[in-house]
Amino acid sequence: MRFAVVGAGAVGGYFGGRLAEAGYDVTFIARGRTLDALRSRGLVVKSLDGDFSRAVQATDDPASVGVVDCVIFGVKAWQVEAAARSALPLFGTESFALPLLNGIEVPFRLAEVLGAERVLGGLCRIIAKVEAPGSIHHFGARPTIELGELDGSSSERTEAFRQAAERAGIVAKIPEAGIQAAMWGKFMFIVATSAVGAVTRSTIGEIRDHSESRRLLETAIREIWQLGRQRGIALSDDAVERSIAFVDQLPAETTASMQRDWMADRPSELDAQSGAVLRLARESGVDVPVNAFLHAALILRETRSRQAATG
Repeated sequence: MRFAVVGAGAVGGYFGGRLAEAGYDVTFIARGRTLDALRSRGLVVKSLDGDFSRAVQATDDPASVGVVDCVIFGVKAWQVEAAARSALPLFGTESFALPLLNGIEVPFRLAEVLGAERVLGGLCRIIAKVEAPGSIHHFGARPTIELGELDGSSSERTEAFRQAAERAGIVAKIPEAGIQAAMWGKFMFIVATSAVGAVTRSTIGEIRDHSESRRLLETAIREIWQLGRQRGIALSDDAVERSIAFVDQLPAETTASMQRDWMADRPSELDAQSGAVLRLARESGVDVPVNAFLHAALILRETRSRQAATG
């Protein structure tokens, strides 16, 4: 398979790097300092599963790459539409998009630009950060990709990707309950931990070790679980408990990427996370008071950050 990876941040850099290390034809679509770093010294990955560095193909011009089999999107949620438009030259009649970024609405936003037939549902599990442009540090969780057709059907392309990922040493799964249930399972976790972490300015370890903040986190997760069930998503009865159990296994110093961006006064994925919960809750007639409070507590600073970033 031939791959293009749009965005060489923590997610795109790690998974695209593993595919390239396994010998696949991978081109990173990047810009600015990241593009300069990839061209001058290659990709550097420090990982619990083994460090590596390698020269990689990188460009800021998708049209120069030609058609690929799979386009992996690893950009921030607010960049999705623009990234999809710029990536159109990478798509042929059999090409497909695999989004690995946070946000339950992301595949549908990609579909508006690329066409629904080209878009898979997807998610990844990894705790990683960008230490410098083109330099990724994976420091928690077993890197995993889950993917599937949005309608729950089986397909040759999802199986082809799964096999390619497995050959690259990436755990890859096609969830039996469907990718939308898997995406909602992660959505519950990432929205709640990001928002509670930002509001409290605390690590996962600190949040889970104090009864009040732990209860706040669990309630936020449960509200999203109830919303998903109301919308017909096949979330298991014990999904909340499983999400909390996952929190309890994380390194104590863990923080979410949205939280880190928000605390650093950078534009964050607040709208794609907490904002999406509120939009879907209004649409479904479901009350989510804790998530509404968390969003209200974070939105003012987020607005200031976005205004500063756009000048």
